[in-house]
Amino acid sequence: MSLFFAPVQAQLNTDRITAIGRNALYFEDYVLSIQYFNQVIRLKPYLAEPYFYRAIAKIQLEDYQGALLDCNAAIERNPFSPGCYYARGYVYRQLEQWVQADADYTEALHFSPENRTYMLLRADTRAQMGQYDEALEDIEWVLRREPQSASVWSEKGRVCFLQKDTLTALNAFEQAAAYDKTNPAVWSALGVTNLMLDREEEAYVQLTQAINLGSKWAGDYINRGLLHYRRHNYRGALSDYDQAVKIAPRDADCYYNRGIMRQEVGDYNNALEDLNTAIDLAPERTEMRYQRALVEMQLKQWSAVIVDLDSLIARYPYFLPAYYLAAQAQIRQGNQTAAFRYRQKAYELEQQKEQIQAQQAAMPNTDMQIADAQPQKKDHRKEFSSSAAQNQTEVQDEEQKYESQTRGTIQKRYQDVVNEPNIVLSYYSQDLSLRRTNYYHPLVEAINQSNILPATLRFTGQEIALTAEMVDFHFAEITRLSQYIDQHMDHTQADDNLLPYVFLSRAVEFAIVQDYSSAIDDCTRALQCPLADNRLHVIATFCRANWRYRLLEYQRATGEQDATANMDFDIMLRDYDQVIRIQPDFAFAIFNKANILCAQKQWNDAIDYYTQAIQLDGDFAEAWFNRGLTYVYIGENEKGLSDLSKAGELGIYQAYNLITRFK
Repeated sequence: MSLFFAPVQAQLNTDRITAIGRNALYFEDYVLSIQYFNQVIRLKPYLAEPYFYRAIAKIQLEDYQGALLDCNAAIERNPFSPGCYYARGYVYRQLEQWVQADADYTEALHFSPENRTYMLLRADTRAQMGQYDEALEDIEWVLRREPQSASVWSEKGRVCFLQKDTLTALNAFEQAAAYDKTNPAVWSALGVTNLMLDREEEAYVQLTQAINLGSKWAGDYINRGLLHYRRHNYRGALSDYDQAVKIAPRDADCYYNRGIMRQEVGDYNNALEDLNTAIDLAPERTEMRYQRALVEMQLKQWSAVIVDLDSLIARYPYFLPAYYLAAQAQIRQGNQTAAFRYRQKAYELEQQKEQIQAQQAAMPNTDMQIADAQPQKKDHRKEFSSSAAQNQTEVQDEEQKYESQTRGTIQKRYQDVVNEPNIVLSYYSQDLSLRRTNYYHPLVEAINQSNILPATLRFTGQEIALTAEMVDFHFAEITRLSQYIDQHMDHTQADDNLLPYVFLSRAVEFAIVQDYSSAIDDCTRALQCPLADNRLHVIATFCRANWRYRLLEYQRATGEQDATANMDFDIMLRDYDQVIRIQPDFAFAIFNKANILCAQKQWNDAIDYYTQAIQLDGDFAEAWFNRGLTYVYIGENEKGLSDLSKAGELGIYQAYNLITRFK
């Protein structure tokens, strides 16, 4: 038996459980590591360490709200740990709460004043806040200790570039290149900086060097393509823009610049296609509509020209070329009056030129766009994994594909946005060992211990697919049970204590082979038996509601659902209500009822029932998950993300992908 499932051993050796959790963290089994740290927290909630490590695992899964709560808990228990402030500072950065992040890095440096990582992260945080001088002070502190660090020189160059001190930035990037000639990001930064300084020859050489060193950054091709365009080397520009599109097919600048270049050489149809794509990818960048209007003019699409220019004028009302171009389009359509209005407005604005300039009115940049430099890697999640868990060097690639569905950065694996299904009773279930839901109720346990049924009933939300042999077995069981029923359905049935259980048993068999109509009928017949006891009454009613819902799902999928569907929903709800009335602690009936209410879009009522289920079992992972999704459906994202975080903590690893998407 594994230690994870041995609470007695866990009580005796929480240090060993923590060590195993750290190993799992190191090997990127983030979901599994959370389960180990959960065990330690249950046994020794006063320890800071398991909260800290669980926060690290959640950071790796991009569950920043959950990580923040764990960091807070760790700091409450041990306010002298720099690692806790470091982790929380990282979380605040991801949440763009820069002031809080700066405070945490400062606190981490108070306890660990020589830590370069803390210092550089604080510098980057301060740069994000526009505190460039303070950021440069931190960077200079590191440079005094590591004067030959190319990465630190690059960081200095980046901050100076943001500060618009391009000459100092250029000097810093040159220092970085002197210490690391093989890093394409350094040459990319040099190229962009020289391009901004109109040093086109130097920029061309440096961007080419970045590309020759294997740069996979589309911006390097965009910028070199711009230089080709300025030199009238359209073939070279087109080649670079084609490569940029291959690397970054969702980057609007790739298509925009290529569209302008194609317009220049008279390839108007392809230019229009590129500009359409660019605007679809970045509809907020209204200035791109001006270039599209120019192409539409060449293609004589006058109405489209006016639509684009009106949109541009609405955002940039002082951009005179848009008025004159719109007037031309109106004339081509024969609308002299409309053309006069555009020219009249342009004339009025011309008379106010000095006032407009004094107001520093916004004007669109309709030229080709310069892309940013290739970014330095800023993702410190791997660093958490190595420094906090093992203090060893990571050797596994972050994009490595694992055979296990729960290893690595699973938040990147797409998950459908669907509720966890109803909890049902079956003889089979998939392995859900990571989940902390208590799949137990004494009523079912009593039935199982009585050995009345041929196999053990278990609660599950994930049934397994049957093999052909299993199907044959269950049909044989249906035949055997049917023979028993035929033999005992006479005047002596009042003395047969087993008969209601035989009906229930056959109902389970029918449900396993997906004959839900027969399963519902047998549940009803079991309930009608005079000797049906209370526990059977609860279980049969619960099962009848579940299988009625399954039948409706099948009918909806096959198009067989009729006007009685609403009535069936009412019958299901009455069955669940009856179970809850007889057995108020039956959390699964409450959960299933919430699912039914969700299916009917009664979101607030569903949330109330999910909450009741959680109150009965605080580890009911499926209830946390579904309530989280329901909150998201109604626009309460903060509550939804909090619940999804809890569901992930309790073993539903699919929650982490949804957290990443919804946040």
